Amino acid sequence: MTAFRKPQIALTSKAAPFAIRAERAADVAMREALLDASFGEDRHGRTCQRLRDGRAPAAGMALSAVREGKLVGTVRLWHVSAGGRPALVLGPLAVDPACRELGIGAALMHQALAAARARGHEAVILLGDALYYARFGFSAEKTTELALPGPFERDRLLAIEFADGALDGAEGMIVPTGATLPKRRSVRAPVAHAA
Repeated sequence: MTAFRKPQIALTSKAAPFAIRAERAADVAMREALLDASFGEDRHGRTCQRLRDGRAPAAGMALSAVREGKLVGTVRLWHVSAGGRPALVLGPLAVDPACRELGIGAALMHQALAAARARGHEAVILLGDALYYARFGFSAEKTTELALPGPFERDRLLAIEFADGALDGAEGMIVPTGATLPKRRSVRAPVAHAA
């Protein structure tokens, strides 16, 4: 029996308008500019930022969408304890406004959730629009007894389980558990001494 092979097709920029890959060190400045443009420069004061401050994203859970050499989307996931249950918290998810009609946000979500599942994570939590995130399987069903370290709208605290019962009985504060980043050393200018 002869096996048929699909012909290889060269992808054009119209066929593949963007690519999703692991975040690189060179992405950091573009990512920060995109997040500032998407959420405002006051984004560092938001409640979920408290779960990320001083922490590294979970291994393999920082993704970038790139189009024509430019970073146009980002998503990261972080280790947390959800009332004593291990989980990831997703966010922020941001897409360049000029590229929002290309499906980049949905592609980043699908890729991030597939990566989390493949790495054995059992649940992902986020703070976001319930109507948007419902299409990925998120709901508020398992988060009613969970809290965040700051103000938040209860109906926006959502979760998805990859393992049935992963968040059953979860109650209390969601707290960060991921690896801490090394403290930045402040560099001071040398002090001039009088002769």
